[in-house]
Amino acid sequence: MNYKHKIIKALYKNIFKPLAFKMDAEFIHDSISKVGESLESCEKLVSFLLSYQDLRLKKTVLGVSFSNPIGLAAGFDYDGHLAEIMKYVGFGFNTVGTVTAKPYVGNKKPRLARLPKSRSLLVNKGFKSEGAVVIASRLDTKNLSGHTIGISVGSTNSPSITTINKAIDDYLFTFNLFKRRKYVKYFELNISCPNTTMTESFAEEKNFRALTKAVVALKIKQPIFIKIPNEINEEECDKLVRVALSQEIRGFIFSNLVKNRNNQAFDKKEIKYFSNFIGNFSGKPTVNNANKLLAHVRNKFGKEATLVGCGGVFNANDVVNKLNCGADLVQLITGMIFEGPQLIGEICQELTSSS
Repeated sequence: MNYKHKIIKALYKNIFKPLAFKMDAEFIHDSISKVGESLESCEKLVSFLLSYQDLRLKKTVLGVSFSNPIGLAAGFDYDGHLAEIMKYVGFGFNTVGTVTAKPYVGNKKPRLARLPKSRSLLVNKGFKSEGAVVIASRLDTKNLSGHTIGISVGSTNSPSITTINKAIDDYLFTFNLFKRRKYVKYFELNISCPNTTMTESFAEEKNFRALTKAVVALKIKQPIFIKIPNEINEEECDKLVRVALSQEIRGFIFSNLVKNRNNQAFDKKEIKYFSNFIGNFSGKPTVNNANKLLAHVRNKFGKEATLVGCGGVFNANDVVNKLNCGADLVQLITGMIFEGPQLIGEICQELTSSS
């Protein structure tokens, strides 16, 4: 770890984090988004302080160039305010969204909370989004040349989306809006948000087949990564992978949030406190099954599948574990919130040191 990262880490852990963790999590998130967007005029300084660059970290995956294998997962920058600055924080790629066709104000509060002992976040935003048109207009004004930006696409969380066909149409609107924008280098197809009102699931094989068939018919040139649910078994996972591969969709992200509150990664007293809270969980509780599915798909489908490991990344060892399970790329959010914005640079430096 270089001296800049050591200083920022100490400031974050000893000053900012103790104060921020006493405040409402969503208020802090929104405040950081505003501050982050305002730093676009200071990108060189942000890069000097936080990022770590090395040509050995560069990768090309599904025809897309990544300056390093560490990405910002969907769910942090859901309206694209931070799309430009995240490259300078150190990410090799960053996903905007999940973006939905129509705006949605989000589920009832509280919809974001921290579980420090469990190294997790409670999430219940339910695809909170300003809507595809507003987000596209915002991104159009940013300087995204040389950035590797992805768009996570979901179906609007709305009582009017009552059928699978309506949900598919909702997905297609967003894909159509973004597919010709040059700054979009890849898409994520989010079929696994556990905080929406849809009674039917796109994780069911027949629904997933209908969705992927409709998306592929749009003749999108960018690669598509399917965001896979965490709490499914290997047989259910294989069905989704086979359907996607049959449609020539090769990318998969393992995985999304967890729902089961008996997960062994939770601190028992801490999770009991949240018994009356609605939502699902990120961070360490996602790790075991995400890595298990990651390794399973790599072993079973080999190079047919391109894999992104996501969930519970707090240091370089966590990244290496996902790479060893078969990941081509790795994403994080929760680790940055707990460890600080220098984390990405730290990880990249350690990866080059160990290579």
